[in-house]
Amino acid sequence: MSNDKNVAEQEETVIEQQNENSEAAEVVDAEEVIIEEAPQVDNEAEQKIAELQAKLDETENKMLRAQADFDNFRRRSRLDQEAAQKYRAQSLVSEIIPALDNFERALQIEADNDQTKSLLQGMNMVYNQLVQALQNEGVEAINSVGEQFDPHLHQAVMQVEDENFESNTVVEELQKGYKLKDRVIRPAMVKVNQ
Repeated sequence: MSNDKNVAEQEETVIEQQNENSEAAEVVDAEEVIIEEAPQVDNEAEQKIAELQAKLDETENKMLRAQADFDNFRRRSRLDQEAAQKYRAQSLVSEIIPALDNFERALQIEADNDQTKSLLQGMNMVYNQLVQALQNEGVEAINSVGEQFDPHLHQAVMQVEDENFESNTVVEELQKGYKLKDRVIRPAMVKVNQ
């Protein structure tokens, strides 16, 4: 009996070991399933994170571009306002310059009697007031005679040969030129030495 008992105990031990092995196998199988599902879940989460990060980057990029556009617009507007303020008198100056030319021509007349002299004196006063008002706005005449020819300031209408002047030098001014601050309103019409 003791042999039977030993065999029975051995069989029970073997059955218990088999049960434990099958339970361990089930646990291993469950862990493998969990391990197999976990990478799939991780991959989906990583893809979602990557998509969200891409959308965030795109949104930040759009925001930065919009901010840069707004800053550029603000800067351009400020520069336009400054230019408009600086050159606000340009159209008025452009219309007054021909009147100055006529005043200058009228003042070159030789006065032969007192009445004409008195008229010329009054015209000279008005002319000086106009010139002073234009200077207060930043208008100045362009110096020409004896200066090097500058195509930005001078308009050459004739070329002459004069030994008293160097080459490419303004010899005579035919019509005055004017600048408003740093902008040429009308270039001076000049004769230039060859």
